[in-house]
Formats: sequence, structure tokens, C-alpha cells
Amino acid sequence: MSLLTVNNLGKAYRVYASEFQRIGRWFGLPTKPSEEHWVLKHISFSIKPGEAIGIVGQNGAGKSTLLKMITGTLQPTEGSVQVNGRIAAILELGMGFSPDLTGRQNVFHAAGLMGFSAEKISEVIDDIEAFAEIGEYFDEPVRTYSSGMQMRVAFAVATAIRPEILIVDEALSVGDSYFQHKSFDRIREFQQQGTTLLIVSHDRGSIQTLCNRAILLEKGTVIKDGKPEEVMDFYNALIAEKENATVQLRELEDGSIQTRSGSGEASIESVTLHNAAGDPIEYVSVGENVSLRVSTRINSDIPELVVGYLIKDRLGQPVFGTNTHHLGCKLDSLEAGGTVNYSFSFAANLGVGSYSVAVALHTADSHLSRNYEWVDLTLVFNVVNISQSEFVGLAWIPPTVECSR
Repeated sequence: MSLLTVNNLGKAYRVYASEFQRIGRWFGLPTKPSEEHWVLKHISFSIKPGEAIGIVGQNGAGKSTLLKMITGTLQPTEGSVQVNGRIAAILELGMGFSPDLTGRQNVFHAAGLMGFSAEKISEVIDDIEAFAEIGEYFDEPVRTYSSGMQMRVAFAVATAIRPEILIVDEALSVGDSYFQHKSFDRIREFQQQGTTLLIVSHDRGSIQTLCNRAILLEKGTVIKDGKPEEVMDFYNALIAEKENATVQLRELEDGSIQTRSGSGEASIESVTLHNAAGDPIEYVSVGENVSLRVSTRINSDIPELVVGYLIKDRLGQPVFGTNTHHLGCKLDSLEAGGTVNYSFSFAANLGVGSYSVAVALHTADSHLSRNYEWVDLTLVFNVVNISQSEFVGLAWIPPTVECSR
């Protein structure tokens, strides 16, 4: 059974020539608006118990509008939302808080709106105060709070009692680093206990760490629904896309989806990894000296070429990335028909596991300036520990140790 079902959901904002026409619309009279702007249209998806879904998209894609309709704070123009469970939501900062009430008073007010009795709130009020960690401000008016303090109280209230569905908008981004870590620890704890998560974030790391599925919105519609890494790669390509660029998806032999985008004025011919002897390799020993070799072709006259690479872990999270602009190796005025080869040498101070490499050809300091070509999963390699002492983690940072008594 689905815990949440969104069926053909749409939201339009309409302008009428007069208030009489607007009122007539309420009573079902056939009045046509003078202007109509659809923020969302034909949105359909379902979420099973225990799933963690990330909602991504550029500003104006309709993410926050979608969450408001799911939580019932905004009525849809068409379609329906069916929820089978209790929702706790953290949407706009301070939403539902009265600036003249204290934090404690707002907790009772907000939790009451969530359907909890005064007795139930009294049972958890001490836990909410302790989790928020705002000290004596808890009994001061909310108008004296910083945005971060409001976020602390709002999150503490929403998560005081584990919900079936937890919805989190970008509001968490205003919190300090300490509270963000604390909040994500609670979210992970809820996930382990079976809570379904629906989160909106521009942070690729948060989406790929917390979620097992992602939905990409573009201009008010769902354009991709799938694994977080595939969706985030596609999203990244959309951001980089220019008027003369295209985004292509290709399924590789192992079933993973490779995203390729760019104008095509320069292209990637090959990407290989080599050991110190110059032999191509797929397995790398922890700390081994290797070189990443990138061969490029110039298809049109271009003013500049910058080559960058990004190493990602098996979840698609960035481990390390750089480019020739930052490394001080930039080529100008390249003519069509030529080739340029690059070799990036480094020690593979990585933890045991599988890694992939994305490569980008562009101008300036990032592919957002002028994207010739961006290709994810150009190369996959594995790191194994043959000669180093045992350790855990993504990075090999061997320490020296002194013991004394």
C-alpha cells in the first residue's frame, strides 16, 4: 500500500476581470479568467512506507508549492493527494509561529495544530526544549529570535514525536553546522524506525546520503524519477545546459545511466587510469601513485579550454575535484581539428571501495560558464588495501602516534 499518492496534481493562479467573476467561479458559474499561470501540472507519483524521496529542481520549478499541497496548506487546482499516515512538515521558516508568543507558547500552539493534545505536548515539552538548545530564549518572544533559532524550535516541534511521513523543505539550510548535523542524525534515526522522508534540497550530498529515490521538477512537471545519482547528474547537466547544448542519457553495460551534456565544440575522446609504470589499471592500491589521462578533440574554434575531473564515491557524492584553471594550466585559442591530451598525477589516498570519474570540458573556472562537454561515469575504478594498516572511511590519512604513561 502507498503511504502517499499524488494523482494528476496541478496548481494554477488565476486573474479575473472583476471580483464578481471570481465569486461566480466559487459557485460553479462558467467564468473564464483573464490570466492563468500554471505553477504545477500533471504531477503524479506514489511513495511506499519507509522510502526516502528527494525533490530537486531549479528555483521556480514548483517544489515548495508541491509540498504545501501535500501538507494541505495550499489547495490544488486539479488532481488529488491521498495520505495514509501522520505528516510532520518543516516548510517556510517560522510558518505557524506567532512573533509575540514565546518559543514555549508557540510549541503548544504549533503542536496543537498538528493534532496533539495539551497533555501529550506537556509530556514532550522538555525534550523539545533540550533538543532546540536555545537556552533562556525558549521563554522569550519569537520576534527576538534569529532565523537559526526559529529553525531549531520548528524542527524540534515537528520531530518531537516520530511521524509516518517527515517533510523537510530548504529551511534546514539556515541552521548552523552543528544543528544541521544534529537534525540529520534525527532524520536518519527516524528512517531506521520506518519513517518515510520527503526532502527538498539543492545539496547533492544530502539527497544522495538520505534518499533512495529522487524526483526532478522542471517548469512545473516531473521530468525524471529514479536513483538519486542518476537524477542529480541529469539535474547538473540541465543547469549547465546552454542554448546550443543537449542532454543525453545512455545505459551502460552494468545498468547504470551515464549523463552527457554540452555544446559539442570540444569532446572527450578517452579517459583512462594508469599506474606508475604507465599501464592501464582498474584496481588501485591505497596510496598508490596513479595518473588520470584525458584525451580531447577540438571540433570547432574555441577561445579557451579548461579540463576538470571529479572523483565520486559509489553513492555519487563528490570526493575530490579540480580543473586546469585552478591548476594554472590553461590553453587559449584552439583551432578545430586538433587534439589535446592531459595527464593528472596524484596519490590515490582513498579508502577501499568503488569510485567513478566525471570529466568536463569548459571555459573559466567551472562548467557553468560555457559547457563544451560534461560526461559522468567516464571511468570506474576500485581501491583495494594491499599493504596499509586497516582503516575505515573514504580518505587515507595515515597518522603518527605517540603513547605515554
